[in-house]
Amino acid sequence: MNAAALESRLVHDGDVDFRVVTIDLRADSLDLYWLDANGVAYGSIERLRQGGEAAGRTLAFATNAGIYDRSDRPLGLTIAGGRTLRPLNTTKARGGSGNFGMQPNGVFYVDAQGHAGVVRTDAWRALAIDARVATQSGPMLVVDGAINPTFVEGSDSRKWRSGVCAPEPDKAVFAVSIAPVTFHAFARLFRDTLGCRDALFLDGTLSQIYTASDGYSGAPDVMVKPYAGMLAVFAGTPDGR
Repeated sequence: MNAAALESRLVHDGDVDFRVVTIDLRADSLDLYWLDANGVAYGSIERLRQGGEAAGRTLAFATNAGIYDRSDRPLGLTIAGGRTLRPLNTTKARGGSGNFGMQPNGVFYVDAQGHAGVVRTDAWRALAIDARVATQSGPMLVVDGAINPTFVEGSDSRKWRSGVCAPEPDKAVFAVSIAPVTFHAFARLFRDTLGCRDALFLDGTLSQIYTASDGYSGAPDVMVKPYAGMLAVFAGTPDGR
């Protein structure tokens, strides 16, 4: 595994720059990391990088996974290595429930065959997807080619934001804003510029993307808090080959 198929680029859309990373899942394995071998949360991309380095692996890409609760646990479905670490969260809270509670929310996954997708939470169980990796978050940015109707185009709520989509089954595309942006503008990036029919918001103000070639992009370091789950690609096998 050499992560040669990972593409990182800056995209200017509207009045904001975005770091966009495309992963070719035919060549690179995208995995989810939350707890280390001792059951302790990695918490940061840097700690994940150091852990990989100690095992002879180089971190090629990493970003925060979905939203988490006040106990620093993923708030929704979390699957790593085919194991369900946190169950699907189908609660539809009313008012004041934060971004996760905005409907519809959804799940990003990579299945056992290495195919990626984004689906609405209310469709997950019926699809019976054999997921190797999954993270639930919310809200959906784009649903079946339409921008989430709860987003206001002229909103003055601008924040750093990260999200993911799978424009093709063999590709996962991640984006993080380099400056604060509205939900509507972020969703438009995924639909109109990145060509995604379904896209999922991952998290907001604390979000960053790391690549070995470009370092960190996204929210300023001072805004970053410990992550409960990260999606990452390593180059090299555990024995360093």
